[in-house]
Amino acid sequence: MPDGALEIVPVWWAVPAGVILCALAYLAVALDARLSAHEDGHGGGWTVPLSRTARLLRQRRRTTLAADTLLWRIGGAGMFVGAFLVVAVIPLGRWVLADPQVGIVWFNVVDVMVWALVWLTGWGANSTHGLVGGYRFLAHGLAYELPLMFALVAPAIAASSLGVGDVVAAQDGLWFVVWMPVAFVIYLVGVAGFSVWGPFAPALAADIAGGVLAELSSVDRLVFQSGRFFFLTAGAAFSVPLFLGGGAGPVLPGWAWMLAKTVLVLAVLVWLRRRIPLWRPDRFMEIGWMVLLPAAVVQDLVVSLVVVRGG
Repeated sequence: MPDGALEIVPVWWAVPAGVILCALAYLAVALDARLSAHEDGHGGGWTVPLSRTARLLRQRRRTTLAADTLLWRIGGAGMFVGAFLVVAVIPLGRWVLADPQVGIVWFNVVDVMVWALVWLTGWGANSTHGLVGGYRFLAHGLAYELPLMFALVAPAIAASSLGVGDVVAAQDGLWFVVWMPVAFVIYLVGVAGFSVWGPFAPALAADIAGGVLAELSSVDRLVFQSGRFFFLTAGAAFSVPLFLGGGAGPVLPGWAWMLAKTVLVLAVLVWLRRRIPLWRPDRFMEIGWMVLLPAAVVQDLVVSLVVVRGG
């Protein structure tokens, strides 16, 4: 897709887009389960998402005393819906549901919403463990969000646009990941953060009885957990038009390259979950503000200088 032109497709394409998101999220869950099974020394794992879903749907829905049920449900369902909002601005090859001139801002707004959604899920249950988990996530959010915002700025500066289509078009001949590796890495850290994934999972840790998950059961737990994997998948997919040239690639059509690159990034994120220990919010605050944030600002400065010198 050398000219970067995107074709806006009818709204009913949201259905196949949702199916693709679900399929990729299933792949992430299955791969995570397969890696866990391999570490435990036994096979299997690929059908784990189906068995987990069946087990959760058989459970009774838990209720707690004086819970704010409405906000509790909004928090869990919001995680499920938010990822679909991100997918709306991610091109599949040359097709996209919407290509607003502020597509990057749209993505950032949705990821900031996760702050409220996770906290509401922990707070709404009127449970101490859930509330502690919610505040742990907020503490992590304070550390990863600002570096993530500056990482998102780098492709926008290079493309002189906040539109995702313009960012893809600006990578004709050279992907942004080549000269924006710092922004790319910080972006992936942010994806793990708003997906409550890997080192950012203390909000769900065993030392607080599962934290935000402590009082979730049955379909509520299924929706929240699915939302986490949907966000992880959507974040991996959004990295492709931002840093990896979108659907650009030889031989295969653009949509195939888009899916292949998304699967690769998603697999790396799933694999890294076991390689990086949990980060305490207070310690990661130091990393986020004293390492990642200055690094992202320097990256933006370098990109700005390159753009200015290039005319």
